[in-house]
Formats: sequence, C-alpha cells, structure tokens
Amino acid sequence: MLVGMVVGTIVSTRKNDQLVGSKFLEVQVYEAGKPTSRHVVAIDSVGAGIGEKVLIVSGSGARVAAGSRDIPVDMVIVGIVDE
Repeated sequence: MLVGMVVGTIVSTRKNDQLVGSKFLEVQVYEAGKPTSRHVVAIDSVGAGIGEKVLIVSGSGARVAAGSRDIPVDMVIVGIVDE
C-alpha cells in the first residue's frame, strides 16, 4: 500500500470499455511522510480530490478494489487519509 497526495486529474476520452466512468487521478507518492518525485495514475474509488492525502493499492489488490480481477488497472485509491 502507498500513501500519496492527489495533484491532478487525467482526462481520457478513449479508454478500455471496463474503465468507462472511472475517474483517473495523478498522485505524488510519499515515503516516510515526505513527498517524492514519483507520480502515479490511479483510479479513484472513494471520491478523492486534488490536495487530499490518499491510500493506494496496486497490483492484484487494485483489480479487486476496482471490482473485477479482469479490469486493466494497477493502482486504485482506496482511502482518504484524515491524519
């Protein structure tokens, strides 16, 4: 699981049919509580917005969080960090 800060949105008018209706967010990854230069794109499953710190799952956990083991995703936002 990763922690990061939502820094932007990604707009994609053409995408895999299983991703239609998904919100794509750009997330700056944090390590040891500090921002890194690494950025990832994640599907939002919790209604996160720009400026919010979030929890991200990747790999097979991301596909489960997205609702299907067959969906082509590698990163999904599964939580908004309060503190």
